[in-house]
Amino acid sequence: MKLLAFALTALLLMLQYDLWIGEGSVYSLWQLQHEVDAQRAENRGLQVRNDALAAEVDDLKRGNDAIEERARSELGMIKQNETFIQVVPPPEKSASSK
Repeated sequence: MKLLAFALTALLLMLQYDLWIGEGSVYSLWQLQHEVDAQRAENRGLQVRNDALAAEVDDLKRGNDAIEERARSELGMIKQNETFIQVVPPPEKSASSK
C-alpha cells in the first residue's frame, strides 16, 4: 500500500513539474504572452508613424502648401517680393570673461 501511495505521489509531482516548469508550462505561456504584448505595443507605435507618413505623402501630392512650407523651412526659399529677415542671437559670454 505504501508503494502505491509513493508511486502516485511521484506521478503527481511529475505532472505538476510539467504543468509549472516543463515545456508548455504556465511560465512559458506567461513569457510568450509578455512577448506578444510587447510586439503589439511596438506595432501600435509603428502604425502611428506610418499613418503620419502617409498623411504627409498625401499632403505633398495634393497641395502646394506643404511643398511651400518645406521649401521655406528646409531650403530657406522666399517668394517673390518678400523680404528675408534673419534674427541672430547675441553671442554667449564665456566663463573666462567674468
